[in-house]
Amino acid sequence: MELNYRQYSEVGVPVLVLHGLFGSLSNWGWHCKQLAERYAVYGVDLRNHGDSGHSDQLDYQVMAEDVRELIIRLGFKSCCIVGHSMGGKVAMQLALSFPDLVDKLVVVDIAPVSYPEDADGHMNVLAAMDAVKLDEIKSRTEAEVTLKDYIPEEATRKFVLTNLVRNREGLFEWRLHKDAIRENYPALRTELVATQSFPKPVLFVKGCLSPYIKSEHEAQIKELFPAASIKLIMDAGHWLHAEQPQALQKILLKFLQS
Repeated sequence: MELNYRQYSEVGVPVLVLHGLFGSLSNWGWHCKQLAERYAVYGVDLRNHGDSGHSDQLDYQVMAEDVRELIIRLGFKSCCIVGHSMGGKVAMQLALSFPDLVDKLVVVDIAPVSYPEDADGHMNVLAAMDAVKLDEIKSRTEAEVTLKDYIPEEATRKFVLTNLVRNREGLFEWRLHKDAIRENYPALRTELVATQSFPKPVLFVKGCLSPYIKSEHEAQIKELFPAASIKLIMDAGHWLHAEQPQALQKILLKFLQS
């Protein structure tokens, strides 16, 4: 699949940035602009997200192959990858399946493990989106009233609403392929499978308030990524790129420059 992307700069080592579930390249816009001062940065919309195409097929291997196709299309022999949450698993799968294409890898608050079914309330988010009467609402504010019954956290509601757009007829629609996410959700929470480890530098960044990377995950991380290191960001949860952007940016630059 031909992925949508935004190029932030042309000079320096290429760096691709991959967002998480329900996200888009715009969620990492600030970080991309900061990194673009030193690197050739590309923000990427993964399949069924943002302005990329839709498909009923959705798992980490096909998403990794999408990114591989993009790297080849852009003419890079190799690049660095930064991936958050679902995008982090895509990045890991890319490195494990096509190691020659990845020089350095940054995995933000996710591990290559299986996660409990809907531990994050993702199905509740989909239910909230389904409940919005798209043919009746006149504004995002009206949509948020419905979302509030399902999603009490304002920050999460605002994040979900970034996917509510107007079509050519001026009507609201969700740009996410919700049905594909729902049908393939078990594949998105499964552990990664690999026939080989990835020996190059890998940095895992964990928010100290987030449950996504636990001490018991470290053995599996080291098995797949023997050169991996883990950095912690204090006072940050899973959305550490928004909660502690300066701290994360400092960590990213130090690793990429090393």
